[in-house]
Order: sequence, then C-alpha cells, then structure tokens
Amino acid sequence: MATFLYRLGRFSFRRRRLVALLWVVVLAACAFAAAKAPAAPEDGFSMPGTESQKAFDLLDQRFPGGNSNSADARIVFVAPEGQKVTASANKAAIEKIVADVAGGDQVKGVLDPFKMAGAVSKDGRTAYSTVSYDVQSIDLTDATTKALEDTAKAGRDAGLTVELGGSALVPEGELGGTTELVGVAAAAVVLLITFGSLAAAGLPLLTAIVGIGVGVASIVAVGMSTTTTTLALMLGLAVGIDYALFIVSRYRTERMEGHDAEEAVARAVGTAGSAVVFAGLTVVIALAGLSVVGIPVLTKMGLAAASTVVIAVLVAMTLLPALLGFFQKAVLPRAARRPRGGQRAKGAKAARPKLGTRWAGFVIRRPLAVLVLSVLGLGLISVPALDLQLGMPGDESKSTSTTQRRAYDALADGFGPGFNGPLTVVVDTKGSDDPKAAAARAAKQLTATKGVVATTPPAFNEAGDTAVLTAVPSTGPSSEDTTDLVHTIRDEARGLKSDTGATMLVTGATAVNIDVSQKVNDALLPYLALVVGLAFLLLMVVFRSLLVPLKAALGFLLSVAAAFGTIVAVFQWGWLADALGVEQTGPVMSMMPIFLIGVVFGLAMDYEVFLVTRMREAYVHGERPGEAIVTGFRHSARVVGAAAVIMIAVFAGFIGMDESMIKMMGVGLASAVFFDAFVVRMTVVPAVLALLGHRAWWLPKWLAKVVPQVDVEGEKLNSGGPSAPGPAAEPAPDPAPDPVRV
Repeated sequence: MATFLYRLGRFSFRRRRLVALLWVVVLAACAFAAAKAPAAPEDGFSMPGTESQKAFDLLDQRFPGGNSNSADARIVFVAPEGQKVTASANKAAIEKIVADVAGGDQVKGVLDPFKMAGAVSKDGRTAYSTVSYDVQSIDLTDATTKALEDTAKAGRDAGLTVELGGSALVPEGELGGTTELVGVAAAAVVLLITFGSLAAAGLPLLTAIVGIGVGVASIVAVGMSTTTTTLALMLGLAVGIDYALFIVSRYRTERMEGHDAEEAVARAVGTAGSAVVFAGLTVVIALAGLSVVGIPVLTKMGLAAASTVVIAVLVAMTLLPALLGFFQKAVLPRAARRPRGGQRAKGAKAARPKLGTRWAGFVIRRPLAVLVLSVLGLGLISVPALDLQLGMPGDESKSTSTTQRRAYDALADGFGPGFNGPLTVVVDTKGSDDPKAAAARAAKQLTATKGVVATTPPAFNEAGDTAVLTAVPSTGPSSEDTTDLVHTIRDEARGLKSDTGATMLVTGATAVNIDVSQKVNDALLPYLALVVGLAFLLLMVVFRSLLVPLKAALGFLLSVAAAFGTIVAVFQWGWLADALGVEQTGPVMSMMPIFLIGVVFGLAMDYEVFLVTRMREAYVHGERPGEAIVTGFRHSARVVGAAAVIMIAVFAGFIGMDESMIKMMGVGLASAVFFDAFVVRMTVVPAVLALLGHRAWWLPKWLAKVVPQVDVEGEKLNSGGPSAPGPAAEPAPDPAPDPVRV
C-alpha cells in the first residue's frame, strides 16, 4: 500500500499541471451535467414491508389519480377575540379565499370548511380548509406557492389570523447556510493557527471544496434530491479538510527531516496517505451499511455520502500532491523557509516539548486513573440516553416564527392535539361478502376504541371494494399514547378480518413515523454487527493486532453513548434548548440513532487510524510501547486535535439551520466528534495502550500468516525504497509486562 501510494504521490507531483487540469475538467463536467439534469423527484419515506407502506400502495392502486404523494396544504383561519368564523364578514372573507385558491394552477381540489363536517371548531373561532394538488411538492411552481401565500395575506388584511401548513410549504433541502459559512471560516482559522502558513491552510480548504463540488454535482447529475446531498455536503467538507490536513502535515515533517519536495510529497502520500485510505474505507463501510435498514431514503443518503468520501480520498491522493508541487516552500513554516531553518526549528522542538507530548507523558504515568475517570465521565454524560424516545418531529418542532408552527398550534387549540396527526385507515373489502357492512363495522370499531375522539364515515372508491376512514387521536402525533393507539387498532384489525373477511390497514404520516421507528430499532443490532465487524477486520489488517481494533470499537461505543445522552438532554429534556434555538422539546428523530452510529463510527475510526498509526510506526521502528505512544502524540496529537476542531466547527454550522432534523444532526455529530477525539482517542486510547504494553500489538502467529501486510507505516520506504522494498519489521511480542517509560 505505502509503495503504491508513494509512486502515485510522486507521479502527481511530477505531472502536477496535468493532474490539476484533469480535476478541473472533471469538476466542470460534473457541474455541467448537474446543471442539465432534470429536477430530482422528492424523496418519500417509502418503507417496503411495513403496514403503512402497504396501505399507501393500496390507495394508489384502488384510487387512480389520487396520488398519495401529492402535495397538500392546510389553511387555518382564526377569528379575532370575541368573534366567530361563522360571522357574516368573516365567513365571506374565508369563502373568497377558498374560491381564489381553487382557481389556481396545479390545484386539484379545495374543501370549503363550511361545507365539510368537523372543519369548524366547537367554539366557532377556528376553521380550516384543505387544498390538494395534482403534483408532488417539489413540482409546485413558484407561482402556485406564491398564490397560496397571497391568499393568506388577503385573509389577514380582512382581520383574520391565517396560517398555512402542509407539504406544499416544505422548502427544498438546504445545502448550507450562514452558520455553515461560519463553520468553514472557523476551519480556516484553525488551519492557519495549526500551520502558520496561508498556503498550508488554504490547500485543505481548496481540495475539500473541489471534492464536494465533484461529489455534490455528481449526486445531482444522477437524479438524487437535495435532501440526499445534505449529508454528502456535511461529511465531504469535513473529511476532505481532515484528509488533506494530515497529508500536508506529514509533508512538512518530511521536509523538516531533510527530504526534497518531491521525495517529501511521495513519502507523505505513502505514509499519511495510507492512513487516509483506510480511514476513508471505514467511513465508506459505515455509510454504505445504512442500506441494511431497508429505508430507501436512508440508503440513498448513505451511498451518496459514501461516494463523496471516496472522491475526497481520491482528491487527497492526487490533486493535493499536485498542488503541493506548486507551493513547495509556501506551505512550510516561516522559519523553515530560511536557510537551515528546518534544523533550527527541529532543534527548538526537541528542546521544548509540545502540549501533546506532555499530555501523553502524563497519561502513561497514570494510565489507570486517567482511564477510570474518562470512562466514568462519559458514562455520566450517557445517562440521559436511557430515556431516549424516538419519533419524527413535525411542525410542532419548528420555530414559532414560522407559519407552519402557528398553524399547528391553532389547530391543536381549536380541535385538540390529535388533530395534527390523524390516522388514515384503509379497509380492503375485496374479500368480504358485504363490503358496506364490513366498512361500517370498521368505523364502529374505530369509534369505540379508547383514544379515538372522532371518526369520519367510510368513503368508497368507484369499484366499491376499498373504503377510507380518518380517525383522530386524543393525543398528539409524537405522543407515546398515539403509538399505543396505532398498535391497538392494528391488533383489532385481526378480529375484523376473521369476522368479515375485510382487511384494515393504518397509515398516514403519524403511522409512517411509528413504522420508521420500529424498522430502525429492528435493524440496529444487525447494522452494528455488520459495520463493527467489517471495520474490526479492516483495522486488524491496518494494525496487525487484535486488541487495538477491539479497543477502538469499545471506545466508539462510549463516544456514541455520550452523544445520545447529549441529544436527549437537549432535545427531550430541554437543556440549553434556548441557546441552541430548539423551539420545542420532544422525541428524537427516529432515524437519528442508526444514522449517528454510522457516521460517528466512520469518523471515530478516522482518528483511531491517524493517531495510532504513528504510534505503531514508532513501535515497528524499534521504540518501546511507552515511547511509541509519546512519539505518536508528538507527531499527530496537534493535527488530530485540529482535525477534530474543524469537524466540530463544520458540524456545528448546521445547528443554526431552521430544520429541526438538520439541527439535531449538527448537535449529535459535533458532540460525538468532541467526545471521541478529545476524550476517547486522546485520553482513553493512550491509557489503554500504556496498560497493555507489548500485548497491544499482539497477533497470533497463525493469524499473522493470513492477514495481509499492507505496510501502512511505510516500513518498505525506509528499508529499501519503493524500487526495492524489503520485508516490514514485525517486533515479536513480549509476554512480560512492559514497564511504561517515556
């Protein structure tokens, strides 16, 4: 591996103009393809095999033209204090609004609240109208959405409170925001402080931008939605900066040791590049593994983000060494650019140990105490995770400054909390001798079910073999009681089938969210086994050890548990909610656990590979275990710390976005990176390695013959060069305990 990457880095350096031009052509081609690509279809929560999805499929089949994925809107009217919407002036204003909306383009139908049962609240102060469109929300034109907003304004001018909700108002996926730009700016500052050179700080940002440009443009070109690109943008930017950061840092080290620019680039790509390749593979495994959940939108997000990570690795292996050829001296520290500056700087470093070296020395002198305190601290932060509740936050989690949230609150006040999460019940009467009697029996059964406050009469299709009813729960869509109600109705459906031959299915947004949570929970353990198992094998190849990969996996569990504790404390318990802009506490997004596990596992293994590779490199070159830990920290701690701060800054940029799910992703990822990088990798890892001594690098002889030699440490580069590689040294494990020495 090191030899191949050495040659790739040298080729990219020598042919830097050609390599840079090729990447410019690739970027331009992808951008052109993305610009010419048709608008991507909207991602829906299709979940094959679930009851809610079966019901949606049945509706599309039995009610032709009634696309269940079509956009809809809900216009909520609230009369002024002391008045009713049925007053003549208010009623006239509402009817005019309804008529104006009905005459708009792409509108399939509008329900008049005064001609629809149950559309006016009991106190007469609140009413609503439902608008259905003949296209999906992504296909709505600006004129259509503007017409809807203009009618609301007209109602407000008439003295009514008018708010809007529904999928027609869902904005297209955001690719970034002001706070994300702040995150990139913070990354630039960290790079500048770390390297002390504008060129060295700029190259990681430039290559990361090229990587995400190619990646995101490719995703759009193949027809994926902007929702899918959000994760790809987030991860592509973070890993793109980090991977370039490690290679540039290694290049500077090689130059300080006396190598010329070409040799330094080749060695940086051969050594740090090897770590980048394997770190990238762990991220790809974790993201591609999201496909085992069986939720198409999650599979698309994982595969799209994985492809962006692959592109980031390719950019780091080829474009970065080419750019280093253009800035051979500019990326070096200012002292190293002067004659013999490298020797002076090197001597200064030896005389004055850095913080990373001093910290490593402290940890290996007190490994047990440091390990116990770190594990207890993470365990304490993880305690709130025991109260984790899953759901799918809706309009109730939006800011009160949005019309969707105000519409949600107005409906809840006027009609009850369950009105925002009605259940759609589909009765398939094809197997019944008396379809109407079977549907009536279903309606009666629903009405008698505890927790249902209202039920609409059955509405049959033209063929008369399928009926649709709406059941309104007494509790909100994210309530545990509503979840129990859905399960109760589904249990009662078995009795209906045995008595009448009719099949009753429960669907709707609320039921879909419940099914998503269940499917994610069922897939969690298989996903963990797959991802952790494959990554364990990969790390065993990288480190030629059994205990180091095991330690890495256990450390990851600590990090992700603490991240879950943070999410629950903020989004369920409300800690720091105001500071982070969380408008409403509630359940955690149902896909968050498996999503966070996948992404954080990949990133956690990044730090493990980057940090421990330098320790193993020192160990392979003859240093004792304690000395190797200090050497690894001396070379990597500052860079790993900078990489973690950059990732935290990038992820924290998403906290400022309005979408609650993106905000939750930002908090979860930023906190997980903090715990993993600064507590687990910087503290737990050296403590465990110090306690294990030589045993940390033990691999059974029979397994050593099977595990391939990938030479991540670049031993072949030191033992004979790439043209005549020699065998990598593999120190024999010492069965006796190793006295920790610095």
